[in-house]
Amino acid sequence: MKRILAIVPAFNEGGNIKRTLEEIKGAPFLMDVVVVDDGSSDDTRREALASEASVVSLPFNLGIGAAVQTGLLYAQHYSYDAAVRVDGDGQHDIHYLEDLLRPVLNLEADLVIGSRFISPFLGYRSSLIRRVGIHFFANLISGIIHSRITDPTSGFQAFSRRAIKVFAQSYPYDFPEPESIVVAQRLGLRVREVPVQMRKRLAGRTSIRYLVTFYYMVKVTFAILIDMMKKNKGGDSSER
Repeated sequence: MKRILAIVPAFNEGGNIKRTLEEIKGAPFLMDVVVVDDGSSDDTRREALASEASVVSLPFNLGIGAAVQTGLLYAQHYSYDAAVRVDGDGQHDIHYLEDLLRPVLNLEADLVIGSRFISPFLGYRSSLIRRVGIHFFANLISGIIHSRITDPTSGFQAFSRRAIKVFAQSYPYDFPEPESIVVAQRLGLRVREVPVQMRKRLAGRTSIRYLVTFYYMVKVTFAILIDMMKKNKGGDSSER
C-alpha cells in the first residue's frame, strides 16, 4: 500500500485550519498529514495540534516556497511514495484529491497540477489582475516547455517520490508555482494537469494585492528565464 502525505502550508490560518484538516481526514483513502506552520502569530499551531495533525513550526514567516519545501523534506525523510499540497485556507476542495493523486500513484506523472481552467470546470472567476497574471504565465510557460499549461499559479498539486526528492533539495522560494513547472520540465519530471474546482477562502484574506501581483509577474518571469539558462543538475530517471 502506497504511503501518501498531505502537506498543509499555513500562515495565520487559525480560522480555516480546523475545517481543512477535518476535510482531509474525510478523504476516501488513508493519508498522513503534516501542517507546516509558517511562523503564524495566531492560533494556527494550536488548532492543528488539537486536530491531531503532525505540525512542523518554522521560526518565523519564510513564505510559501519554504513552507512547501519543508513539507517535502518531511515527506522525503519519512519515505512517502506521494505527497499532495493542500493549502490551509480552505480553497482546495478535498473531493478532487483522488483525481489529483491518481496519475502519480499510477506512475503516469511526477507533478500533477489541479487546474481551474480545464473542462468541465470552466466557471472559476478571480479578479481581473489575477486573470491577467494567470493568462500571462500560462502562455509563457506553455511556450517554454512546449506543452499546454492552463493554470500555472495553482498550488493544488501532487508529487511523486521522484518529485519529492527533486523539490526537497531545491524549491522556488517566492511565488513558487509557475517556476516549479519549468524546473520540473528541465529536470525531466512528467507534468500533467487535471480538472478541479476551487473555493473562496473560508476566513481571513489573501496577501496578494494589485502591486504584489505586478511584482510577482516581473520577479517570477526573471526567475524562469534564469532557470532556463541552468544546466540539468538532477532528475535521475531511475526513480520513476
